[in-house]
Amino acid sequence: MAESTMETAVLGGGCFWCLEAVYNELRGVERVISGYAGGTAANPSYEQVCSGRTGHAEVVQVTFDPNVISYRELLEVFFTIHDPTTLNRQGADVGTQYRSAIFYQSPDQEATAREDIDEIAGSGIWRGPIVTQVEVLDRFYPAEGYHQNYFERNQYQPYCQIVIAPKVAKVRERYLARLKRG
Repeated sequence: MAESTMETAVLGGGCFWCLEAVYNELRGVERVISGYAGGTAANPSYEQVCSGRTGHAEVVQVTFDPNVISYRELLEVFFTIHDPTTLNRQGADVGTQYRSAIFYQSPDQEATAREDIDEIAGSGIWRGPIVTQVEVLDRFYPAEGYHQNYFERNQYQPYCQIVIAPKVAKVRERYLARLKRG
């Protein structure tokens, strides 16, 4: 695969460990990096982001081959694994760093994100309004090394078992044909 054919998506839907674990499962996804976007401080630390004062969201940068998996398919999975109706919250994780956000990098990504949100909002599958923010990606900052491949390295920790594993299982069941491993 030529690197020039790859694209990236930057998505925030609660804890980045959850998103990373799910996207690592999908065929066509070459790399997933946990990190931060949407804030004001340069090179923020996890502690700074968790304080809620930097404005960053926990996100994943997904590098993918659009010939294998489309941006729209990535968004379909995104809206399957988190609740886009809870403002600044995913389950017990509360704060602006856990907001639902799509950071677009092109007019096509923005249009696709807005179309998907309109479609989901009109479908009635969620009781409340969709609060997912759609904003241009200004800068992506990779998170510290201990956050990378977190689920893979810590599968038996309580948070991983209670929060992340059910999301991975849901994606494995719903998107079996799209998984790297059958």
